[in-house]
Amino acid sequence: QVQLVESGGGLVQPGGSLRLSCAASGITFSFYAMGWYRQAPGKQRELVAIITRGGTISYADSVKGRFAISRDNSKNMVYLQMNVLKPEDTAVYYCNTKKMNVDYWGQGTQVTVSS
Repeated sequence: QVQLVESGGGLVQPGGSLRLSCAASGITFSFYAMGWYRQAPGKQRELVAIITRGGTISYADSVKGRFAISRDNSKNMVYLQMNVLKPEDTAVYYCNTKKMNVDYWGQGTQVTVSS
């Protein structure tokens, strides 16, 4: 079955950086778009960034110029490089893919931006 496992979250000061990783299994990875979402307390889950199987990338306006999504099809991995982090980036970050119209999610990794 499809499994997504995130890692790399943690506590960072404003202005700092983190790199999230997501390991995927159970899919032919190169065939699928991969996305990063986040959910802050009391808020709905929102799309942060997505990379298609062809490498087309889209970002939420709130992270443009600060975050970068990438994928390594040889390793079945997708990454989210987060720079110039702000307190409002604090959330649980989830890896996502969709297979046959079914969304699959990882368990999430907590990112906390605080001084």
